[in-house]
Amino acid sequence: MHGLTCASQTHGASVPGVRVRPELPAGPYLVVGLARSGTAIARALRAHGEVIGCDTGEPENAAGLERLELHPRSGGLDLLDRVHTVVKSPGVPREAPVVAAALDRGLEVTGELELAWRLLPNPFVAVTGTNGKTTTVELLGEIYRAAGIRAVVAGNVGTPLAALVGEIPPEVVVVCECSSFQLEDSCAFSPECAVLLNLEEDHLDRHGDVASYREAKMRIFANQLPGDHAIDPALIAAETAVTEGVLSVRGESLLPVAEIRLRGAHNLENARAAALAASVTGVPGQAIAQALRAFAGVPHRLEEVRTLGGVLYVNDSKATNVASAVKGIEAFEGGVHVVLGGSLKGGGFTGLREAVRERCRATYLIGEAQERLASDLAGTVPLRRFGTLEDAVGQAAGAARPGEIVLLSPACASFDAFRDYEDRGDRFRALVEGLE
Repeated sequence: MHGLTCASQTHGASVPGVRVRPELPAGPYLVVGLARSGTAIARALRAHGEVIGCDTGEPENAAGLERLELHPRSGGLDLLDRVHTVVKSPGVPREAPVVAAALDRGLEVTGELELAWRLLPNPFVAVTGTNGKTTTVELLGEIYRAAGIRAVVAGNVGTPLAALVGEIPPEVVVVCECSSFQLEDSCAFSPECAVLLNLEEDHLDRHGDVASYREAKMRIFANQLPGDHAIDPALIAAETAVTEGVLSVRGESLLPVAEIRLRGAHNLENARAAALAASVTGVPGQAIAQALRAFAGVPHRLEEVRTLGGVLYVNDSKATNVASAVKGIEAFEGGVHVVLGGSLKGGGFTGLREAVRERCRATYLIGEAQERLASDLAGTVPLRRFGTLEDAVGQAAGAARPGEIVLLSPACASFDAFRDYEDRGDRFRALVEGLE
């Protein structure tokens, strides 16, 4: 748990058919970081004790928290004497002064994922991995709906988990995307079905090394009980197969791979993981196949924006690491003009070399990572540097020929120039839609 503390395992009320949740730690609560998940857990905790919120910036998501005591532009150190539990938003590192001071004092330190799970008696399917999480959870939601099973998708994707508290009945299945930042703050979190899609080098700027990153990811399985489902890449390979072009799961043929609507080999892996998770939790194969034929993917992940002059423009802004960007590039046979770059996360970019050399016409480098990208990709294809995404898209559009692809697949975080990967992807989409 990397030094984080954990509340008492005393159990509270239960819902028939779902395991008992641990009680919440004692309030008052200090919520550190008031972005989407911090704001959501602050609202959810109001019925359980005094809640104080702090944020080093000027939070944009604090609407509706008027009844709470908020401290914008505050690190929160002066508030620790007043609270028993510190609730750390995923974006706040453990090294933040208020978190370190809370741990030194022996205060409870936990995260939004942990507390929201305790407040939701629903059955959980939790998904983590370096790449493919959002696509897989959204596909799982589609599969459950195709089977007539009420399900909601939340967590690291879109809707914060805490926003569901008090809003859904207990029989609704929660399909939860879990990031390493969320999992490292968990201690009792125990989903009935947990899925690890893959594990590649990522977020070294936050976790420090691959071993710590892996440890955070593996917490998704840490508290599972006998009878729960633990799905990892080895089990996905063993229980799903593609034989003569047909996808099967647990021995049942589902559909021809050619009928799966998602593009790319990596999305076939996501489909195999989702199919297995759905199957072990009781979804009929017919519903799984129906969803695989219908599901077109998620925004910002190989999202086809438009075709103009025979050139396909693709928004893959969610490709924030090397492994994900490689999969984006390899989704196309060739003729790719790829926009790479953004803020650095630790690690290099040599893992891009083979895909760039084999599939790309040129690269268009942006952001603070462009020098490292230029160094690591030297000798592959033409490397062009630009000050802004606007300039890169304009030049790529001018260079691409009919039948080729302009692809935003950055291999980097976005925080040097954008609020997040969604903001970056929205900007790319707007730029493409403005081309003539």
